[in-house]
Parts: sequence; C-alpha cells; structure tokens
Amino acid sequence: MKKIGLDDSQVEELRQKFGDNTLGESETESFWEKLKGNFGDPMIKILCVALIINVIFAFLGQTEWYESAGIALAVILATFISTFSEYRNENAFQKLQDQASKIKCKVYRNGDVVEIPIDDVVVDDCILLQTGDKIPADGILLDGSIKVDQSVLNGEAKEASKKVMPDDYVEQGTSTDFLNEYKVFRGTVVCSGNATMAVTTVGKKTVYGQIASELQVQEDRDTPLKVKLSGLAGNISKFGYIGGLAIAVAFLFQRIVIHNGFDLARIVEYCSNWMTVLNNVVEAVILAVIIIVMAVPEGLPLMIAIVSALNMGKMLKDNVLVRKIAGIETAGSINILFSDKTGTITKGKLEAVVFVDGEGREYNDYSKVIGELGKLLSLSVYSNSSAMVVGGSSNTKIIGGNATERAILGFVAGKSNNIKAATIESIPFNSENKYSAAHVHGDYHCTLIKGAPENIISRCTNYFDVDGQKKSFESKKAVEEQIDKLAARAIRVLALATTELELNGEELPEGEWTLVGIIGIRDEVRAESIPAIDEVQNAGVQVVMITGDRKDTAVAIAKEAGLIKKDTDIVLTSEELQEMPDEDLKKKLKDIRVVSRALPSDKSRFVRIAQEMNLVVGMTGDGVNDSPALKKADVGFAMGGGTEVAKEASDIVIMDDNFSSIDKAILYGRTIFNSIRKFIIFQLTINVTAVLISFIAPLLGMENPLSITQILWVNLVMDTLAALAFGGEPALKRFMKERPKRRDENIVSPYMWRSILTVSLWLFAVSLFMLMSPFAASLFREHPGNIYMLTGYFSFFIFASVFNAFNARTEKMNLFDNIGKNKGFIRVIALIVVIQVLMTYLGGAVLRCAGLTAAEWVFTLALALTVIPVDLIKKAVLGVQK
Repeated sequence: MKKIGLDDSQVEELRQKFGDNTLGESETESFWEKLKGNFGDPMIKILCVALIINVIFAFLGQTEWYESAGIALAVILATFISTFSEYRNENAFQKLQDQASKIKCKVYRNGDVVEIPIDDVVVDDCILLQTGDKIPADGILLDGSIKVDQSVLNGEAKEASKKVMPDDYVEQGTSTDFLNEYKVFRGTVVCSGNATMAVTTVGKKTVYGQIASELQVQEDRDTPLKVKLSGLAGNISKFGYIGGLAIAVAFLFQRIVIHNGFDLARIVEYCSNWMTVLNNVVEAVILAVIIIVMAVPEGLPLMIAIVSALNMGKMLKDNVLVRKIAGIETAGSINILFSDKTGTITKGKLEAVVFVDGEGREYNDYSKVIGELGKLLSLSVYSNSSAMVVGGSSNTKIIGGNATERAILGFVAGKSNNIKAATIESIPFNSENKYSAAHVHGDYHCTLIKGAPENIISRCTNYFDVDGQKKSFESKKAVEEQIDKLAARAIRVLALATTELELNGEELPEGEWTLVGIIGIRDEVRAESIPAIDEVQNAGVQVVMITGDRKDTAVAIAKEAGLIKKDTDIVLTSEELQEMPDEDLKKKLKDIRVVSRALPSDKSRFVRIAQEMNLVVGMTGDGVNDSPALKKADVGFAMGGGTEVAKEASDIVIMDDNFSSIDKAILYGRTIFNSIRKFIIFQLTINVTAVLISFIAPLLGMENPLSITQILWVNLVMDTLAALAFGGEPALKRFMKERPKRRDENIVSPYMWRSILTVSLWLFAVSLFMLMSPFAASLFREHPGNIYMLTGYFSFFIFASVFNAFNARTEKMNLFDNIGKNKGFIRVIALIVVIQVLMTYLGGAVLRCAGLTAAEWVFTLALALTVIPVDLIKKAVLGVQK
C-alpha cells in the first residue's frame, strides 16, 4: 500500500482550519447553578417570602430570631439535599460518559499506524477500520469494503455495505442518506471487513454531532409534580392569607370589643389611647404572619428532597441511574410508555434456540442431539463459519464472524465431539447468494453448506435421521411446517446440508445434497420482561413497542411479551403511520400496541401527539437517532449500553437495558408521590386545626391557646422531623395497581380531603372541649395563668399529631402496615415524643410550659389518642383510598 496519512504539521494546520473531533462540552450545570434552579420551586418561593417578612419583624423586635432561623434552615436543607442528590448522580453519569472520550482509533500518521483518541482526529486523516471498530468521523472509503451497523443513527438493525467511491460518482441531493454505500458515518460500528477511510467531516459538523447539538435546546414543559405543587402552593397561599387576615381581625375584635364588654363608650375610650391600639395592631399583624407561615408546609420541599434522595440511592442499586431528580416522580405519573424492542424487551443478542432434523423433530438444546446426527451438526457449525471459539470450557468466548454466525456457533460451543476436520476450501457468506460453504477433509470428507432454507431444502434429495443414516427426502412437509411455526414465533432459520462433491470456485456443487437440519435463531424475549410488562399494563400504563423489525416479526415478539392480547389492539407500520393524519392518530392512540419498521421521526411525532392529549409520556432509546424523542418526552429512559448522546438527552439511564428496571422506576416514582401525599395529609391536618383554633379562640374571649413560640415548635420541629419520618416509606407493589395520575390532577385527592377535614374538625372540637369544659379544667391543677391546663393542651396538640401520623402513613385499617420497612418513622416519632415531654418540664417561660402530673398526662394522652378511632371510623364509613 502506498504511503498515506498526514504528518504532524498537516494535522495542526487542518485542526486550525476545520477544528478537531470533539462534540463540544455538553452544557452541564454546576452545583451552584443547580442550587439556584431549585430555588424556583413554587413551595420554596413561598417560604422565601415568609422568611423575608419574618426577618423584617425580627429586626423591628417583634418576633424572635429563631423563627427566621427555622424557616431559613428548612429552605436550605430542602434545596441543598435535592441539589446534592442531582449533582452526585450527575457525576456518576459523567463517569459513564468519560468512557466515550477514551475510545481510540487507528490512524496513519507520519507514515505509521498509531492509535490516537477519537477527539484528536482531523479532516483528511486516514483511519484503518477493522471488524468491531467504531467509526470516529464522517468520511469515505479509500480502500477495502466493510459492513456497518448504523442503528445508532437510523434505527435499522440491518447491516449496510460500504465500498470505495468511484471517480465518476456524482452526489444526488443534499439530504443525508445513510444507505449511501460510499459514505460512512460517526458512531456506526464495523461488523465485518477491513477498509481505510478518509475523514471528510469532524466534530459537531458530523451527522452524529449535529443531532447532539440539537439537544442543547432546553424544553420548558413543567413536570407533573411541579404542575401539582404550583396549584397546591397557590391554594395554600390563599388559605394562609385569608386565615391570617381573619385571625388578625378576630384578635383586634377580641382586644377592642370583647374586652370592653361591647360597651361603646369604653371602646371609644380604649381607642383614644393610640399607643395601646397600635400595640394591639402590631400583635395582630405578628400573629397573622405567624399563621401565614404556619399554613405553608415548609417541610414539604424538604420531605420531597429527602424521599427523592433516598430513592435515588435505592434505584441505583437496582440498575436505574437518575440524572434529573424530577424524573423519578414523573416516572410514576407515566400514562403511556414507548419502548424499544431490541435489548429492552428482548435480550438484544441473537441466540440459536432450536434445531429441527429432517423428520421435523425439535431439539431446544444441542446435548439432546445425540449420536452421529450430533456430530454432523457440530461439524456443520464449527467448520463452516468465520466465527471461532476461544478459551477453555469454563470461559468459552466466541469471536469474529457476524451476529448470526456467532449465535449458531454458540449453540454447540464448548460441546465439541472432538471431530478432526481441516477446511480445504471455503466460500464466505454472501448477502446476495445467502449461503456459505466449506470443503473439509479428515474424519469427514464432504462439503458443508449453510444458508437460507428456500435455497437449500429444495436441492436436498436426502436427510440424516437421528442415527446419522441417509434417508430419502421425499416428503418435506414436516420440515416446512416447522419452519412456518418458527416464523410465527419470530424465529429466523438457516438450513444446514452436506454433499460429497467438491466446491467449484464460488459456485455450489450440483448433485445430491443431504439435509442435516434447520437451526432457528432469534433475539429472545427477556424472561423478566413478560411479568414486568404485565405489571406496568396493570398499573394503567399503555406500553407501545417501537421497532425497526418487519411487521410479522414484531407481532410475534409482541404477542409473546404480552403486548398484544385483544383483537382491538393495533399494529402499524411506519408507512401506515405517516399516512395517518394527527387527528386520526389521536383517536387510535389508545389501542396502538406495536409500530414496526419505525423511523426516528415516528418517535418524536408520538411524543408530540401524546403530550397534546395531556398524557405523561415515557420514551426509551439508545441511539443518537432516539435522542430528540428522549429529550422531548416527559421521562426519557436511555439504555446503559446506548450512545453517550442518548444518555445526555435522558432523565434516567437504565444501566442493564432491561424493561423490568423501567418497571422499578415507575414503582419508585409512585412511591415518592404517595409519600408526598401522606406527608400532606399529616401536615395540612395540623395546619387547618391550628388556624381554626387560633381564629375561634379570640372570638370566644380566650387568649390564643398556643403561644407564638409553641406554634413555632409545632411548625418547625414537627415539619422537619416529620419530613424525615415520611421520607423513608417503602416501595410497595400495590402502588402499581393504582391508576396513573393525570398531569393536571389535584395533588390533594378527595380521600385526602376526607382525612384532613375529619381529623382536623375532630381535633378542633376536642380542643374546644378541653379549653372550655369545666370538667376538663377540673382535671388540671389551678393556676392564675392556667399554665397547667395550657401545657396539657399544648402536649395534646403535639401527641394528637403524632398519633395522626400513623393514620396518615397508610390508607389501610392496619396502622402498622409495613411499618417495619420504615424504621426511620418509628425513630422519629419516638424522638418527637421524648422532646415534647422534655419541653413540658424544661420549656419554662419560653414555651409557656410546666411539668404535668401522672393524672394530667393520662387525660392529655387519652384525648390525643381519640384521633386514631375517629380516622378508623372514617375509613370504615367513607372507604379507603382508591
């Protein structure tokens, strides 16, 4: 070969002129940028407003400093935990991506072949391509011929032939044509052959790079959780402001009107002392601010951050790497999931799964093909293949050849019958003739033939029986019926035959051929995919398989995987899909189960159509061609074995390329959503009760039964600790039996409202009984300031909340349902109880507390405990959550 390639000076000159082969740094956010983004959460915004108001009042000396400190702590913890979790997983993801930049290629430089990193390739470089190499840039062949797998770009699993461009070739059109046999593209893989390529395009200007660049455009579609929380934040703000204003008015009414016995003269006289009135107004405003702050569940962002962080760690152990924390919860809201077939539903690897002899008998394992027939099968596979077996019996490995030959060789690998046979002459597989052949000498003197059944069976006059004896092959019906049955199961078949005649150049010999048998190959459905698909479907998620396979193959796989079950299930080809208007597609979407011969544009169209129908869309993919759809989907699932561009476009990376891991991601998403709802029940029950009693007490002529510092204790400590308690709730399989939540569905469900209102109204009624009943007052020691009774009420409020936490954490009648799987809940509840008891004895004037006697404790706890039977009655009468 003549001296080709660049020298160092040419490389530098071309790099300056055309650039290098890097795709450019992807726009990844720093820790501080992620932190800033998390402050955009609607709940965090409300908390920040409340914090500003509190800081102003603290500077005016009207509130305690620790009130502002508590709110600030809740904000910082919530944002830092979620940011740190995302940043940590992003770093784990980046380690995966770093492997891509370490890929090396063989380049002619300075007259020698050297290995250089893919990023250092420049235009006009001459690259040596061999089987298994990944093509590093776009270009043309200078020498040789190869077959390449271009599925990362066009989704087509079929190998494409590439050869040297003739001198008189004229380019037709300007659009990219992956089937152009004279052009090779970055990211594709050499399946067979050897060649030398000249680089014409590098970096971002390659087809691969252009797709990667398009993904830098940010989408502004909010996640379902953000939509729901925005609605909740708005409602809570209204409730807090209305409640705060009403309580401020009630407080002033109590101080100005009720304290003066509704006597107009006394009221006028009282109001003439403007300093006293101003002081009352300031107190009313402070109380209103405290109520507004209390109405906001500042523990909710913290709880979401904690539960997301905990589950991100668990998911990583289950081969699910979460790149974007919002992707977890969104996965639980998916209505429709578009899934690839190869490698996700199937194993993504061709395997020989069955052998059929000349009499139509099936053997699903080589060890069952005994005697002489087994030897002939072994000979036919080992000696007529460009693949080879390396390693010992314990670590057998098959290398070389194409995927089909490796699959067939795998059927007999490691189980050789010690046949001695040397290949004298061979014809390699040819896609046009669809056969390969080899003439062998040794224990056997014959020509081995392997190829498409339609080209071989018709020429066989004999077949080998189970003992290896030749029998006349008069009726081929049994074999042909088996081939039809295998085709219905998406099993591709090759025929094996022998003849005693020698090869004549590239032509197969004429004369008597003897059929050894039929070997069936397929990409097997993953055993674990079948129950996983069934579980996802039972969870109300529509699963649509998108594949580049032929329609009949796709249907066979879909039936086996459980995707097609009814006559109304629709299977479309890409061609049929493209002819269908959007409105017709929207009408039929709910019944579509399979799309065959799919194009990358089909995926993007499905995402757009489904989102226009207000569905939450999940999309799987592994190729560069899948990346736009992964980016646009509400949740993009990239496969761990896929391209770095697909992973960059995704929200979640499925490390083991397995559909069952997608099933787990959906379960974890639903777990997070259910944990959030449990916390909201717990939180809003406390808040509604506190607002009601704070509003009514002044109107009844009482001082507020909860002091400002006590309200802060309830608000800050209970929020933070409760977030930890509900954050560890386990992922339960029953969550997969729930229907998907609509994207715009209210986060507070009717079941939750029933729980919140039932318990809060009960606690409000019991509060009035405890504060106004002479009987309740008689059970506490007398004190001028009612310190013992008010301490009892404060403890009642805390312990009622503690008992209600058991009600909130499960919709079941059994309050201890799966509680052993959340040991953190038990520890946090115990900690709250201990702190509350200590507060009553050590709180003193700061918390307006005094130690209680045993009898006072029994009465307080008995009243608090009533929330449990009340909620159980509610569940029994009104029903549990559906």
